[in-house]
Amino acid sequence: MLIRHAKSSWNDFSIQDFDRPLNDRGKRDAPMMAQRIREKGLKPDALLASPAKRARKTAEIFAEELDYPRTKIDWIQELYLATPSVFSQVISRVNDEHDFVAVFSHNNGLTDFANQLTNIRIDNIPTCGIFAVKIPITRWSQFPEAEKEFWFFDYPKNR
Repeated sequence: MLIRHAKSSWNDFSIQDFDRPLNDRGKRDAPMMAQRIREKGLKPDALLASPAKRARKTAEIFAEELDYPRTKIDWIQELYLATPSVFSQVISRVNDEHDFVAVFSHNNGLTDFANQLTNIRIDNIPTCGIFAVKIPITRWSQFPEAEKEFWFFDYPKNR
C-alpha cells in the first residue's frame, strides 16, 4: 500500500520543505483515510515512512488509528522525495516476516512509482491518497520482478 502524506501547510515559507507540518485538512484527512483502511478489515504489519515531518505525522496517525505501535514505524531517509527505483529498492529489503506493508512518502515519485506497478494509470495520488497492489511473492526480494495486481485506489475526496 502506497500512501501519500496528508495535506501540509505552506503558511510559513521560512520552514524547510522537510519540516513542513500538516495543515488542518491534513489532520482531518489522515485519521479518516486510516479508518477507511480499518473498515476494509486491513491492518498492515509493517509501516515504512519518510522521516519528513508531514509524512512522519501521517504515518503516526495511521499507526494510532490501526493499533500499530508507533515505535515500530520504520523511518527510512531514502523515502524522502524518492524516485521509483528507490521505492523498489526499499520494498525489496523489507523483512520477509511481513505480509502487508504500507509505505508513506511524497509525490512526484510516489505517483510515478504507482504507475509503473500495474496497467492502471493515475494522474496524481492526492494528499493522503492510497494506491494498493497485491503481489504473489514469498520473499520481498522478489518484488521488482513480481507481477503486481491492482487492488484499490482511494483518496479523501473519493466519497
